[in-house]
Amino acid sequence: MPGKTVNSLDIDKDPRDTRVVVAMSGGVDSSVVAGLLAREGYDVLGVTLQLYDHGAAVHRAGACCAGQDIDDARRVCEVLGIPHYVLDYEKRFQEAVINPFAESYVAGETPIPCVACNQTVKFADLLATARDLGADALATGHYIRSRANPSADNPGRRALYRPIDSERDQSYFLFATTQDQLDYVRFPLGELPKIRTRELAEEMGLTVAQKADSQDICFVPHGKYANVIEKLRPNSALAGEIVHIDGRVLGEHPGIVHFTIGQRRGIGVAVGDPLYVVHLDARSKRVIVGPREALDTRRLILRDMNWLGDFALDDLGPEGLSCFAKVRSTRPPRPAVLRYENGEISVELVEGESGVAPGQACVLYSAPGDEARVFGGGFIDRSERSAAAEAMLANLLQPAA
Repeated sequence: MPGKTVNSLDIDKDPRDTRVVVAMSGGVDSSVVAGLLAREGYDVLGVTLQLYDHGAAVHRAGACCAGQDIDDARRVCEVLGIPHYVLDYEKRFQEAVINPFAESYVAGETPIPCVACNQTVKFADLLATARDLGADALATGHYIRSRANPSADNPGRRALYRPIDSERDQSYFLFATTQDQLDYVRFPLGELPKIRTRELAEEMGLTVAQKADSQDICFVPHGKYANVIEKLRPNSALAGEIVHIDGRVLGEHPGIVHFTIGQRRGIGVAVGDPLYVVHLDARSKRVIVGPREALDTRRLILRDMNWLGDFALDDLGPEGLSCFAKVRSTRPPRPAVLRYENGEISVELVEGESGVAPGQACVLYSAPGDEARVFGGGFIDRSERSAAAEAMLANLLQPAA
């Protein structure tokens, strides 16, 4: 019957006539995606991107897209009987992900390189390659769901949802997926718990069945991001003052790249009461610290917004949109109000948050639970704290006369 979906990817074609490129990192998740689609009879092509090569980093546990991981992906494709291609994206990854990561930290922000990688390398460059290969879809091993959006004017439009396995939810890192990309990409693992994914890998005879999961920052050996930044930007290691929010100079630090907003341990000074990093002043190379209450944040201003809702942001009324916001990957979505006024996108955090840093993402959802739709989100340009904390910071940050 014309118009009837005849395969599991919501594409109106027989699986044998449906070409799918699977982004294979060498881990268990993407390997199982390739195995599931091959088992259903799709024309599957496995593609692995070589993204970086930092010596020992390519063989450490939890890495991806380099060294041993490429070999693992190749072996999986041999077992599954599908073609495998390796594309050298090292230069592109350096330009689009690693360099901006370093620049953001030097500017006093806390960047999310996984979002940048998905935005540029995986869902832009690789997606274009998949289309060049004649693929009907690009499939990945992310834990997130997409399905046809009944509210859309175009029946081909899709909406994004959290996965059923909330412990594996990767929606925070995929909020910047554009509508056109979302309509082309498929996420077969969104309906599976992680434990079932490993079981399937065992059933398929894949050697990666018990392989450790990849880390968030794949190109940073042993989590020492400051070492990578100092190598890329030597001037980032300049020392400066550690200043209390009330104006007292408490000591010196070795470089602001060693600190993040909300940090408590390892600051290097003590005044009796617990201190937290509340601001990084890149201009004067100062680390500003204060009590925990100085971190309390009620309002965020967003930049680079990616909106996946069914109406334009321009149509938001003065009351805004009641939704739920997630400001860190490890925190649950909490009540919020999205507003768009005079070209500025802001989010009111109804219950407040702490440790919110510029450069992080604020991702918006329809609800707090597993069935929540992802409305998109943006990067935090700045945050607003209590009136008292804002006044103290403004006094510290005003240019010298």
